[in-house]
Amino acid sequence: NMFVVKKEDEYIEFANPRILQKSKPFEAEERSSYYPDVSAVVPRHEKLKIVYEDRNGNTCYMDIDNDRHFAAMFQQMMDFSLGGTMLDRIDKNQRQRILDALEGKGLMPQTGDVCPTFSRKDYFVSFADKILFLMGLTLLTPLFKFEKTTIENIYTFDKIAFPAVLLLMAGFFIYAFYESKKYKQCSSCQVGNNIGVVIKRSVAALAFAVGAYFLVNPN
Repeated sequence: NMFVVKKEDEYIEFANPRILQKSKPFEAEERSSYYPDVSAVVPRHEKLKIVYEDRNGNTCYMDIDNDRHFAAMFQQMMDFSLGGTMLDRIDKNQRQRILDALEGKGLMPQTGDVCPTFSRKDYFVSFADKILFLMGLTLLTPLFKFEKTTIENIYTFDKIAFPAVLLLMAGFFIYAFYESKKYKQCSSCQVGNNIGVVIKRSVAALAFAVGAYFLVNPN
């Protein structure tokens, strides 16, 4: 799931993007090559906080504000990448007007539920990432002269954190599977991306757990 958006003279690549927060709604007039000679007024958000990966797989964050053109273009490309179009975002009256116009041209697009640009399954990933960060910090325990009781508490956290991450990833995958059934535009490629998310964090949790056993374990 990847697309490119032009901002001024720069082309920005977005891989597996997600909208974390959105505010300041506005209406954007949009056109699409899918539907020639028609335009629609589409509800968008001017202020966005997004997370995505670059071409090297690095996690990046971006805040978009006070740039309606770029914000609308980003959201439009998000819809396209998830199998949706502007027709999935507009009200019934406007959609019917466009469908009537397209029918007169011999074109009749299919509409339906579009994959959400923000999903509740992202909460599973966010919480798991926070736990993994703390697990990584516990590996620094040997560098400090903690009392044995403190070290035991830290190791107890590691023993709880490892299965917690696995449970969160199981919840993430179950919810992702539910969404792939609910939103018919979700493709097997996107399901494959979800599997990658699960494997990546599960392996990281296992690595931290093994490291804690050898570096933090007070016994």
